[in-house]
Amino acid sequence: MKKQGKPKLAFFDFTDCEGCQLQFANMGEALLQLTELVDIVNFREIMSEAGEDYNIAFIEGSITTDNDVKRIKRIREKAKVIISLGACATIGGVNGIKNRTPLEVAKQRVYGDKADSVNTIRTFAVHEVVKVDYFINGCPVYIPEVISVVKCALMGKPYVVPNYAVCVECKMNENVCRYEKDQECLGPVTRAGCNSWCINYGNKCYGCRGLVDNPAAAGQKDILQKYGLKLEDILQQFTLYNDAMGEKYDKEFKQ
Repeated sequence: MKKQGKPKLAFFDFTDCEGCQLQFANMGEALLQLTELVDIVNFREIMSEAGEDYNIAFIEGSITTDNDVKRIKRIREKAKVIISLGACATIGGVNGIKNRTPLEVAKQRVYGDKADSVNTIRTFAVHEVVKVDYFINGCPVYIPEVISVVKCALMGKPYVVPNYAVCVECKMNENVCRYEKDQECLGPVTRAGCNSWCINYGNKCYGCRGLVDNPAAAGQKDILQKYGLKLEDILQQFTLYNDAMGEKYDKEFKQ
């Protein structure tokens, strides 16, 4: 019987800052332990080689050009497992701000008289273009969750992304509510899984993990009323990361 080799991992980036890959590269001892179980064949942050023989592909970044679409489909055909890494890949991220306006208007604002020469489409999360097997949310990704997802992927087990609000984790960590400090926070409507990371260190939740499936809308309205905030204020905050969701690639650009 032929002995199976180690799974081969590759990292690819699209429209992003590569911050989530940098988080992965900074895992320290956990990364060294991982290399005992897998072969990393493509990872620009830590190596110069770029192998094309891989089983598991980590994708950072959103899909924003026709070339991106072709490239992610080629990766999907080759990889047995696709893992979306970070907010840009899972929900479109900051790049989704482009989706607030008609594409031609957005191009004109950014590129001016060179707009017609730019190849760009509306921003899509990776799973809106190809099938994704695992999601690691956040901006940047939360290392304990990264490790959990990698373990599941290597064992062939599902990873269930938490589907309750960040407020749950915040309460468990005994944090003082940011609203009590006169600061809007998106924790009541944002998907958990980060262990209320930002709030633990004195910041607020920016919604980088995306909207929880069934947000407590009434509860959020009660919070707004209690602290004298307007709904528009919260919506404006939420669009920092979440403008890209809602449209499937094939709906507008079926090939």
